[in-house]
Parts: sequence; structure tokens; C-alpha cells
Amino acid sequence: MTASGSDQVGAGGGPAERNGAEPVLVERADGIATVTLDRPEVRNAINGELRRQLRRAMSELEDDPEVAVVVLTGTDPAFCAGLDLREVGRGNPDVIGDQTSGSTRPWAPMTKPVIGAVNGPAITGGFELALNCDLLIASERAAFADTHARVGVMPGWGLTPLLVDAVGVRRAREISLSGNFVSADQAERWGLVNRVVPHDELLPATRSLAADIAGNDQAGVRRMLATYAEQTEDRLASAWRLEGDASAAFRSEIEFRPAEVEARRQAIIDRGRSQL
Repeated sequence: MTASGSDQVGAGGGPAERNGAEPVLVERADGIATVTLDRPEVRNAINGELRRQLRRAMSELEDDPEVAVVVLTGTDPAFCAGLDLREVGRGNPDVIGDQTSGSTRPWAPMTKPVIGAVNGPAITGGFELALNCDLLIASERAAFADTHARVGVMPGWGLTPLLVDAVGVRRAREISLSGNFVSADQAERWGLVNRVVPHDELLPATRSLAADIAGNDQAGVRRMLATYAEQTEDRLASAWRLEGDASAAFRSEIEFRPAEVEARRQAIIDRGRSQL
């Protein structure tokens, strides 16, 4: 699983800088930071290094006074295929996390808006990354799936409360229990994404929205975003705790076996491909 060098061009066509390691690209321009997941050879699957570098990038951008809005996207053909199942199958603790930890977040809470530019499939952990964004703009090539039940793991980045909040409990149950994909158009109809745009227009459209936000009074933007976040936190706090407890209990009671994930890996991949 090699990645390209430090002269790699970012998803928007402009120069990008490596954020200390290969899996994450960061580009800053005009108050907008674009963070690109860059493991295209494995559909930007999450390994330990990507997980660490994404969290670090978000923290650095939160502290950067020149950045008003963050855009999160992936290098084509996918947004993020979720956890790297090869790493899960090896039992890599950097990927599967602490067996006793509850729900956390993929990055620390931010005072700046994060817009997800979903350029392709967002699956399981990748779906959780998308749900943790404040706004979502989807390419026509985007698709969303919660395959935790296929893999045999429980979510731990807030999928269950955030998905219910986005589409309602009955649709959330259908998505999670079936593991089936939701197309970009269906996601728009269900209120999962703000809008769907042609693939080639995804980053221009997302950056145009980001520029509209960056052009406003930033104290007002952050206070408004914080107010929405406080309302969401008040509404979903118990659901986050319940997911965390369920995730920790599932890992300890069911005795999560990475070898079983490895044995199912190809079947999981094949079923996903058949639906895209």
C-alpha cells in the first residue's frame, strides 16, 4: 500500500502539502482548507496512520486563524471505504481501537464548519466520517453504506445517533440492518446530504459554499454553529453514550475475532461491489 510523494496535487487540482505523513493531504487557500484522504489504491480505507493524521490535521486547522472553513474529501474513486479490513484482520489495535472504549469522534469537536465533499462511496467508518461533517455535498457517484453488521463490529464514531438524526429511525434501521447502499439521489431525498452535483462540479460547488461561509462574520458563524452543535448535543448525548456502551459490550461479550473478519473480507468486498 504505497502512496504518492510530497509533490502530489490535491483533489482540487492545486498544490497540496503532506500533513506529516502520506495518507492525508491538506491544501489551504482563501480561508478554506481542503483535507483529502489519499489512499486511492485501497479506496482511502482507514488504517492507523490515516486515523492519526486526520485527527492531527483537523486539530491544526482548528488552531489556524487563517482557516475559516474545512472541506473533507477523498481521492477518487472513493470518499472512504471504512476500516482497512486487512488491518482489522491482523488485529491491528491502531485500527480497531481500544476494546473497552466507548463512542468517540473521528476528530475533536471544532468551532469551524466542516463540509464533506463526498466524491464516491462512503462505507461504514467512511460513512461515519461523512456523518460527523456539518454539511454534505455529494457527487452523483457518491453512495453510502453501513456495513458494520456485515463485518461483525459495532460503530464507535456516532453512526447510530447521527444517522437517526439525519434520516429518521426507520430508515436508519434499514440502512444498518441490511448493509445495503444508499445512492446519492436517494440520500438527497432522505435528507442525508444537502445536495447532489455532477462529479466534476463537486469541489467547485463545495468550495463556493465554503467561500460564502468564509465571507461572513466569523464570530457570528462560529456562534451560530456552536448553537446548532449545542442543540444536537443536548438531543443526542444519551444516544452517543448508549452506542459507546453497546460497542464496548459487543467487543468484550462477543469476543471480537479479527481472524473471522479476515475470513469474511472478500465476501464483504464482493457484495459491496455488486451493489455499486
